[in-house]
Amino acid sequence: MNAGITAERVYQALRARIMSRDFRPGDRLDPAVLAAPMAASVTPVRDALHRLTGEGLVETRLAGGFHLPSLDEPGLEDLYDWSNDLLLLAIGAWPSVASSVVGDLPDGATLPGRVAALFLAVARRSTNREHALAMDRLNARLHAVRTVECHVIAGTNAELAALSAAVSAAERGNLKVLCRRYHRRRRRAAADIVRAVYRAE
Repeated sequence: MNAGITAERVYQALRARIMSRDFRPGDRLDPAVLAAPMAASVTPVRDALHRLTGEGLVETRLAGGFHLPSLDEPGLEDLYDWSNDLLLLAIGAWPSVASSVVGDLPDGATLPGRVAALFLAVARRSTNREHALAMDRLNARLHAVRTVECHVIAGTNAELAALSAAVSAAERGNLKVLCRRYHRRRRRAAADIVRAVYRAE
């Protein structure tokens, strides 16, 4: 099999496993152990882990080896703050002519998938392409956390519906208010969300 195809397959498989919470925060990711189930050699697995390290989904430690980053309350608060800041920057960089940004979100998508699609649509509307690149990576880093938010925070579906409506109507002022409220609720619940991530099977 072509080395480039294998490398991309391994990368996508590992990324999907991390986002679906196959590993717990802090787990060691051994390339030799990960390689066998993917019918790959250690080299493309190690390369994929280096790539994922650059995206913030994996980390290397002084003691050696790859690990899933540990999750704590201050770190999660920082991620929520960055998500809020990035969305506000993107909205501020929308073209001056108002237009619809995104249509209806797919009914079959999971809540984390719908949030990611909506926030990425907001970032892609920006005239600065770096906003979309940054949001795509941030969505991946927050995906596992978003899978447990609905167990900690009430009304997440209604909250997302309001955000989606504001985005579709290109209501910048209202959208900024809703984005701040969305992230403020999660920041206040950060400790409970961290506990839910570690408790979840």
